[in-house]
Amino acid sequence: MPATLSALSETYNHRLAAILPSPIRVIDSEFAQIPGILRLTLGEPDFAVPAHIKEAVKRAVDADDSHYATAWGHVSLREAIADYLATQFDAKYDPQSEILVTVGASEAIYATFNGLLNPGDKIIIPTPTFPMYEAIAEAMGVEVIGINTAPEFVLTPAKLEAAIAEHPDVKAVMFNYPSNPTGVTYSDAEVHAIADVLKQHELLVFSDEIYAELIYDAPHTSIASILPEQTILISGLSKSHAMTGYRIGYIAGPADLMKHVGKMHQFLVTTAPGPMMAAAEEALRNGHQDAVDMRNEYKARRDMLVAGLTELGFTAAQPGGAFYLFVKIPAWLDQDDMAFIHDVANTVKLGIVAGSIFGAGGEGYVRLSYAASMEDLQEALVRLGQYVALKKTAQ
Repeated sequence: MPATLSALSETYNHRLAAILPSPIRVIDSEFAQIPGILRLTLGEPDFAVPAHIKEAVKRAVDADDSHYATAWGHVSLREAIADYLATQFDAKYDPQSEILVTVGASEAIYATFNGLLNPGDKIIIPTPTFPMYEAIAEAMGVEVIGINTAPEFVLTPAKLEAAIAEHPDVKAVMFNYPSNPTGVTYSDAEVHAIADVLKQHELLVFSDEIYAELIYDAPHTSIASILPEQTILISGLSKSHAMTGYRIGYIAGPADLMKHVGKMHQFLVTTAPGPMMAAAEEALRNGHQDAVDMRNEYKARRDMLVAGLTELGFTAAQPGGAFYLFVKIPAWLDQDDMAFIHDVANTVKLGIVAGSIFGAGGEGYVRLSYAASMEDLQEALVRLGQYVALKKTAQ
């Protein structure tokens, strides 16, 4: 094994070094070392990719789709994305100049931030939220203006207006709904109320709507359909069609902005892989029912978990979408959420994630992913019940 030349040992990106690795992954990897543990840590759908989507990959491979695609992605896929967004969310885009195919939504977020923001810029990020947004901003030297949305976990127009007034030089707002980690989403009226504030300011709106197909109680309203001239829409197929390993995401927005995002994307990955793009096109053209079926199963899991947790004395924000429960630790238990998850993992072998890693407002909460089988979720309730019983006995 080569040893680093001593003179080079301090040669690295200092901004990146100051940022911790993905805390969700760190916790999951740590808990994976515990024999017999049941992990509800990752947002990883437990479903298999639907058969007709897998067949599309095979056809593309057999057709020798193994060469470079155009940097922005296969035109036929971009056309499918445009049709999907127009039909599902009334968001209309030109597939030639306003839609970009990325290697997952994660690359989409990175390309968007780096294509449109500069060191020293400010971005508003409501919390609790997905840790990647802040990590990318900090690595770029972009200042994060956090808005603590607890305990309702909803960004209100008043809170947004106050943050903008306090930071009039802010350049962008990060909007994520349905939310990771809370599962909370926004009604049509709530999205319009947020849009009414944003349209009064010359701000970019980065809207991560990766969970838009997983909304249980009302249709999804995309802010891109209301503020198309300000919004960069980020999404993908990972959550709606259980295609996390296929790594296909996409970005849509005004052409004048997308040319910068597309340039950053091209420098990052050149292009997305052809067979995976064929799979995404099949999912968008012929996989609507797949997403509906998965959504119905997630809803049944949500309802079962909420009822079971309530019986055990836990409360959770009622998730309108995604596949997460953000659960309040009862007052009589350890309120240090990081200590709590480790105690649960070591005592009853149940892996969950601390709410504090998702930013201000997450302290004293834990996140449970119900992207797991009903049997595993029922077993999780049994183990959590055992933990509660043990703690009550010890008091």
